[in-house]
Amino acid sequence: MFTTLKSLPERAEYDLIVAGSGAAGLSAAVFAAIEGRSVLVIERTKHVGGTSALSAATTWIPNSMHAEKVATGDSLEKVSRFLDGVVGNRSSARLRDAFLRAGPEAIATLESRTEVHFRPYATHPDYESDIEGATLRGRALEPVPFDGRRLGADMNRIRPPIPEFTLFGGMMIDRTDIGHLLNLRKSWKSFRHAASILGRYGLDRLSGRRGTRLVMGNALIGSLLLTLKKHDGTVLTNASVTELLTGPAGVTGVIVTQDGTRRSITARQGVVLAAGGYNRHPQRRGDMLNAPTPSLSPAAPGHTGAMQDLALKLGARFGEGNLDNAFWAPVSTRKRPDGTTAVFPHFVLDRSKPGTVCVDQTGRRFVNESTSYHLFSRAMFEANRSRPTIPCWIVTDAEGLRRYGLGMVRMGTKNLQPFLADGYLIEGATIADLASKIGVDPSALAGTVAHMNEYARTGIDPEFGRGTTDYHRINGDASRGFPNATLGPIATAPFYAVKLMPGDIGAATGLVIDEDAQVLGEGDRPIGRLYACGNEANSIMGGTYPGPGITIGPAIAFAYRAIRHALGHGTDRQASPAPEQAA
Repeated sequence: MFTTLKSLPERAEYDLIVAGSGAAGLSAAVFAAIEGRSVLVIERTKHVGGTSALSAATTWIPNSMHAEKVATGDSLEKVSRFLDGVVGNRSSARLRDAFLRAGPEAIATLESRTEVHFRPYATHPDYESDIEGATLRGRALEPVPFDGRRLGADMNRIRPPIPEFTLFGGMMIDRTDIGHLLNLRKSWKSFRHAASILGRYGLDRLSGRRGTRLVMGNALIGSLLLTLKKHDGTVLTNASVTELLTGPAGVTGVIVTQDGTRRSITARQGVVLAAGGYNRHPQRRGDMLNAPTPSLSPAAPGHTGAMQDLALKLGARFGEGNLDNAFWAPVSTRKRPDGTTAVFPHFVLDRSKPGTVCVDQTGRRFVNESTSYHLFSRAMFEANRSRPTIPCWIVTDAEGLRRYGLGMVRMGTKNLQPFLADGYLIEGATIADLASKIGVDPSALAGTVAHMNEYARTGIDPEFGRGTTDYHRINGDASRGFPNATLGPIATAPFYAVKLMPGDIGAATGLVIDEDAQVLGEGDRPIGRLYACGNEANSIMGGTYPGPGITIGPAIAFAYRAIRHALGHGTDRQASPAPEQAA
């Protein structure tokens, strides 16, 4: 499956060529391969998987075959109302409808014809849970764990997970595993589950550097890769597409370089752009991201925007009117022993838990801490216009740190010294002491904490409404018995803080496409045989973040539609010829 450019024939031809190997790219390749088509996947980096491999790979596909296992009453009309309420006119309603109709078909195809399998999580709410049409469960799917040993040596081709999301130096765990590990002393079922995954990992480490039980993003990429392998797909890594070749009917192939070799390769039925978007583009990053432009991102390194640059030369254009050009999460950073920088996204494990508060550089709150990571980060940018908020601080007490952790400091960590020594975690004997160490006004921080303690007592946050939606409360901790599951006292010394910055986790603005993922050129006419999906394409969510998995869900659905169209199963629109280029 994996090969080199030199090993390919001088005049290599494939039915489909896919640039990029994340969930969008590999899905497109798999949908073509299971139809008996020859496929070449070209990946810029040495690992396949992109940011999808680093992510939880939650996949937002409403009304899939899995939905009724955990929920009833959802419908196309209900989810359409929800997206209308959140997204509005920031994206095409036709594209949203195409996604909602194709998504369940795509999932059913993967489940019945490939190694890819999903499960619904019992409770995984839409983020904008107060909008009409929102649900608490059924729309968000997660990949089932995958046995990486089935890939043999090719398992090592998958981009490894973020180390800080693993245990014991390489054991991957998902949300189900976390629940069992926390409950292993209280439940025989949890004990058996924990013993099983720990024993498996111990055996894995006798022969390798990481566990072979893949979960979340690694599981999705591994299962897609195995399917592609079984169907004789071809993959080039450390290779770059430098040119899109064109003819009267549109795009006819690509020019690829790898290790000094340059080769022209023909695509008989189409080229799919799925290389992750512009987030690492040297100029576009500064032009399109919010100011101040973050210097670090937890996204994978291959998102250079190079494929978009090539498409723009053929008349493509970027989408307009999005609420934001990127998707965001608050992140904290720390130097690893090997000198690299860990960029840790604070999704749900700490901000919404009782006994936490987030403050700006004046020591005052600026946001509902329980809101989604995207909205939290957008609030940082907005507040920073009037008060210094970038960076901000997440603050807790000794009890909060013990129960929930704080960023890269995991719950129950007994030895805090390494985190304190390198300055990642700041400790203060009192609130005033902590305030002086993080550079905020002691009286302001003391006032903020006093207010939070009063809100914890009453269960009401009159400032920002923390804990007023289902999404807020589900990410809190109802087991504490507080009036509000997201609010608890900050009163047990010592007190702690971690610095937060906004981090871009993916591109929201991308190439304009139609319902079949065809890249549109002049006059909104498709550029023949050129498709885009994933973050390469303009998001149908219009820069909003309605729920978990709203990047990977559409990525898979539009990969499905792209391949169906390329193979002659989609709707036909008149294509505009692309400008001819010489090989």
